[in-house]
Amino acid sequence: AERKLKIWYDPEGDYLEVTFDQKAGYFRETQSDQVMEKVDEQGNVLGFSVLRVSAMREKPLEVAL
Repeated sequence: AERKLKIWYDPEGDYLEVTFDQKAGYFRETQSDQVMEKVDEQGNVLGFSVLRVSAMREKPLEVAL
């Protein structure tokens, strides 16, 4: 089955959200204060969000999901 990726960027809030699955879930913290992961009730990763995207101009951000 084909999976659709949803990508949304809010330039005013400097916020990026990427969703792999359009399912109910919630955001939880990662080891980076810039990145939150969206997971379902079983802990499967559904997507992620990045705050202060423009701050990544200096170097890439690396986070395990």
